[in-house]
Amino acid sequence: FFFFSSPTMVLEHDLLHPYAEVEQRKHKLKRLVQTPDSFFMDVKCPGCYQITTVFSHAQTVVICSACSSVLCQPTGGKAHLTEGCSFRKKN
Repeated sequence: FFFFSSPTMVLEHDLLHPYAEVEQRKHKLKRLVQTPDSFFMDVKCPGCYQITTVFSHAQTVVICSACSSVLCQPTGGKAHLTEGCSFRKKN
């Protein structure tokens, strides 16, 4: 018998400790730990400065309850905030 000493295999990427940037670009089900891409956010109305909680992938038009101005418009994916609205991700 001939015994071949196989050289140790060097991986290009660390599979157990991937970089955060690389993980974020992957599909939500292909990540090491599956996480959703959607989130809830606090949106501040530009007119009356009232804060409203909005889902990032809202499928309906969200209107401010105080001044009846439109806060975001639905699209095929994430909702688009109107001009002047500021938001903050909820934890």
